[in-house]
Amino acid sequence: MAHLQDGHFVQLLQGGQAFFPALIQAIDEAQHEVRLETYIFNLDSSGHLIADALVRAAERAVAVFLVVDGAGTPDLPTSLTSRFDAAGVQWRIFSRLGGIGWLVPSRWRRMHRKLSAIDGRVAFCGGINVLDDFYDPNHGVLDSPRLDFALQITGPLVRDVTEAMAQFWWRLRAAKTARAFDFPSAWAALQSAVRVGQGSSVLANGVPAGPSGSLPASAKAALVLRDNFRMRTRIEAVYRMAISDARSEIIIANAYFVPGARLRRALIQAAKRGVRVRLLLQGRYEYFMQFHAARPVFGALLAAGVEIHEYAASFLHAKVAVVDSLWVTVGSSNLDPLSLLLAREANVVVVDAALAQDLRARLDDAMKMSGHAMDAVAYANRPRRQRLLDWLAFGLMRLMLLLSRRRY
Repeated sequence: MAHLQDGHFVQLLQGGQAFFPALIQAIDEAQHEVRLETYIFNLDSSGHLIADALVRAAERAVAVFLVVDGAGTPDLPTSLTSRFDAAGVQWRIFSRLGGIGWLVPSRWRRMHRKLSAIDGRVAFCGGINVLDDFYDPNHGVLDSPRLDFALQITGPLVRDVTEAMAQFWWRLRAAKTARAFDFPSAWAALQSAVRVGQGSSVLANGVPAGPSGSLPASAKAALVLRDNFRMRTRIEAVYRMAISDARSEIIIANAYFVPGARLRRALIQAAKRGVRVRLLLQGRYEYFMQFHAARPVFGALLAAGVEIHEYAASFLHAKVAVVDSLWVTVGSSNLDPLSLLLAREANVVVVDAALAQDLRARLDDAMKMSGHAMDAVAYANRPRRQRLLDWLAFGLMRLMLLLSRRRY
């Protein structure tokens, strides 16, 4: 399901405070190509730093490709796009919503990946948008930083990341030119996407992709993608397999947690066979649907012995898991219908004891220092109004899935 390859060096980065400097350094060291995909590209202080790095790279003749999502980033300001165009940064906005976009079920499919690949030598994958840790677009300034993670990776997987991003870029170009009735250009772009998938060089200037080989590389890793074509259920299946194989402990931190029946059963069965299962979930109210739709599934989990901790220090945005202090996944995919059934997502799976112990320690601290353990009795006796809102949100989510013609 996830083809693990040997020979990786993987570093865990917590929050934009660690991720952005590492990304900017990699971009500034780029000699050939920079690719970046993000759901949100917000022009706060952090966003300006990333934008400046992309412009600097393009000005020294590095091929720079940027894709943002049309819901997370409806528009890039003209002041920025003018700089991008002048420097030679190539940019795309995936599936603009328009005025009534959310009313059209086919437009609910989003590009939610947070990926970057530089020169075929280093890649980044995680849940961190180009957005300051202390700012939320809907809630303003935050007292504490958002909890989120990314991985910095060198090794064979970097080629997989670069190929996936290059294919997506050519498909976007094909769609754009087809809409303009430029069918020869659309066909040429599709052929380029096919060539990338067949293993041809994925760097724009033809330089073969490959790891630098300068760092100790012992971790096994795999890139796991989700799309609406050949890889519709891959991320959820990888989660279920890891949960089914667990022998001692499962820790999952997930921002929007509304797992389907099969994933819930896997967690319940793990708890019943003696595995300690701990969930670190969003404790602060962010969005009506995600906050309330999650609650109806908690009862069966709590009854089976699953521990649920709600993170309250700030907003939880992480999408990570640790199993048996060895298996790790870090990526963009929440465990809810939008991520698992509609959005383009990217996770990395790593088998490495040192990385697993690092992430486990950080999540353990977050649960102990900033989490509130949910009590099964208090949950069962929550106010009637809250229960009504919970079931209303859950029903609306199922209706949205029905309208989008997806079974969950």
